Amino acid sequence: MATAPNPTREDFEKLLNETLGDSDGFEGQVVKGTVTGIENDLAVIDVGLKSEGRVPLREFASPGQKAELNVGDEVEVYVDRVENANGEAMLSRDRARREAAWDRLEAEYDKEARV
Repeated sequence: MATAPNPTREDFEKLLNETLGDSDGFEGQVVKGTVTGIENDLAVIDVGLKSEGRVPLREFASPGQKAELNVGDEVEVYVDRVENANGEAMLSRDRARREAAWDRLEAEYDKEARV
């Protein structure tokens, strides 16, 4: 029985990227994720990266309101970093809202609409 040579780091990285996709393309993007849990005042969100991220529930609520968020809900979040020192994705709902508002503003400007 013939044996294959030992795989290299590059081989492993290639296989990982083929399976999960290139995670570097996520940084600085607004992506959809699924709420997988709620812990104390944090929403645990899976956006398809190596690990889940945690976002404060207050980012999902209007000022003075309680967040109405449930496990299984789909939400849009901004990926600040794919991985922090704890190995978690750094996500932000506030930044996702700002990005969406900026995109709407640019679209209205391009149409020369009054803003």
